[in-house]
Amino acid sequence: MSYDLAKLSIQNLLRPISEAAVALARLDERIARSPVGEGFLKRSHFLEAHASLWVDGELVHLEDLVLHDALRDIRAPSHELTIARDILKTRRRIAAHPPAWALSAQGLASLRGQALPAASSGDDGEGLPDGNVEVSDTRAGVGEAEDPDADGLSNAFAAIDAVLARSEAAIEEVKKPARAKNAPEKDPFVYDLDWDEDERLAEWQTALGRADDLPPVLKAIIALDAWNEIAVLQHAPWLGRLLSASVLREGGVTTSGHLAAINLGLKAVPVDRRRHRDRETRLLAISRALTIAAETGLKEHDRLVLARQMMMRKLEGRRTSSRLPELVELVMARPLISAGMVAKTLEVTPQGARRIVQELGLREMTGRGRFRAWGII
Repeated sequence: MSYDLAKLSIQNLLRPISEAAVALARLDERIARSPVGEGFLKRSHFLEAHASLWVDGELVHLEDLVLHDALRDIRAPSHELTIARDILKTRRRIAAHPPAWALSAQGLASLRGQALPAASSGDDGEGLPDGNVEVSDTRAGVGEAEDPDADGLSNAFAAIDAVLARSEAAIEEVKKPARAKNAPEKDPFVYDLDWDEDERLAEWQTALGRADDLPPVLKAIIALDAWNEIAVLQHAPWLGRLLSASVLREGGVTTSGHLAAINLGLKAVPVDRRRHRDRETRLLAISRALTIAAETGLKEHDRLVLARQMMMRKLEGRRTSSRLPELVELVMARPLISAGMVAKTLEVTPQGARRIVQELGLREMTGRGRFRAWGII
């Protein structure tokens, strides 16, 4: 389906997108200069993955997601929890790459689990057909005038060079993404075979290209709305929200390490506005979601700063070998922690982990006697 921008009403969107841009810039500046900035970004990945499932009508417990990510599950992971972990990993991948990576051809192919067509063997000189590898006749440290048969080991050296060259070629081949021709065929019981994702993705990219001259915030809003309307991927609608955050990052609204928490804002917007038939209503809803996400981030940041100050006061007078400073950093980076996570990160026993957690005065968040988890107040 086509996403037409010809009838887009910019006048009614100017004020909302301006408010969203100001709020996002204020949050981004606060994070860049904050002592808890790194921990805030790590926590936001968990909160966004949790909120993304909520926006799609699914529910996972934040506690289960944190424990599943740390390989400390207390129950068998559900299908929804697996999806949340995929969102979490994808968000981390996008944040770890340059701003323009996610929207590039290579980035989109990687995020979709596919690969770009491999270059021909003669283009890059990395290998030859039929597994043959070109081997240089000259080795480092060996002069051109040296007789290769002088020591009687020329055949042995040639064999070693051939083995090393084949090994290097095999390693380079493994590093490349899986070839599209080796991808398994889609199961018709799970996928709609008439759903051409490549064609829909091309249409989405065309709509995104038409919005290049618009402000970054408006472009990100259009990118998300176009993704939802075109329905690019059958089983990954959440990827569009991450790509929309990448548009903000590429446009300079957020810094290289900050992905806007769009899902947290969408949770606060009524679903009938987010999925309204009128496009202008949907765009206004998304712009409002960006503003709410930035305001929520500012409140969460201030809460983390206050909690860190309170915990740092308990470190006064401690020995330099104390593990409490490391525990403070772990608490800042996770919405909650368990004894197993503390024991693994700080390299202490589970009993020692529970003891230092009590010394720090963290709040028990599960209300259970076993498999307890703690977090900041």
